Amino acid sequence: MAKKNLISKELEAFYNNASEETRLESGMGFFEFERIKSLISRHLKKEHSVILDIGGGTGKYSEWLANKNYEVHLLEPVKKHIDLATKRANQSIKKFTVLQGESRNLPFENNFADIVILHGPLYHLQKKEDRLKTIAEAKRVLKKGGLVLGFAINSSASTVVGLMQGLVHKKPFLKMCKEELTSGIHNPPKEFPWLLADGFYHKPKQLKKEFTSQQLEILNLFAVEGMIWLDREYFSNMLHPTKKETLLSILKATELDESVLAFSPHMMLVAKK
Repeated sequence: MAKKNLISKELEAFYNNASEETRLESGMGFFEFERIKSLISRHLKKEHSVILDIGGGTGKYSEWLANKNYEVHLLEPVKKHIDLATKRANQSIKKFTVLQGESRNLPFENNFADIVILHGPLYHLQKKEDRLKTIAEAKRVLKKGGLVLGFAINSSASTVVGLMQGLVHKKPFLKMCKEELTSGIHNPPKEFPWLLADGFYHKPKQLKKEFTSQQLEILNLFAVEGMIWLDREYFSNMLHPTKKETLLSILKATELDESVLAFSPHMMLVAKK
């Protein structure tokens, strides 16, 4: 029997051609990494708690968490990422486990984890039933009182970028944006091969509803980048101590304000079992 692909061929090809390993080391990725670590840190429990990093990529977040004395298990569908994560785990001072698999069928027992991080599945599963299965699986493996940290891409993300960079005046890009804004479905035009492969971009209310439909309690919905990345001199200002402090003060004041959430490319939902 032929082995069933864990993800689409398009998504596999995208990640094989892209470098997820270096993405978090430069540009927006660098600030995204630091911001997400900050958000996750607010929800960490006592040391030695069990954390599942679902869609954990090459293991950068898992390594960071393991070094903070948590028991970390990474699950990832992309073979390239598995190889890199395994190498990272073997070289890490504090070890973490690496498994190949996907979010709709978690290889963990019921009531196993204190925290489940969904760090990619929700914005790669275009079918609602697949996202709901992912959330249901996260709930199943959580202990009572445990937390799910679910990351999603905002339905307005491409449109905001397109407006800033003039890409909305290119018909294929505009068509893609309209589809994301109305249905949430993201399929990159062939003219823009560097864009994320097949995905799903959420509206905040829709994201919340998917979690509450699985009888999970919504605690918060955070903007990840927030609106501060719209600063024309964002990169240089984030490297300037005083200006960085100013920008982060704006982010702190607006991170839970859903009236401006559309300006943030990513969001992080916190739900409790």
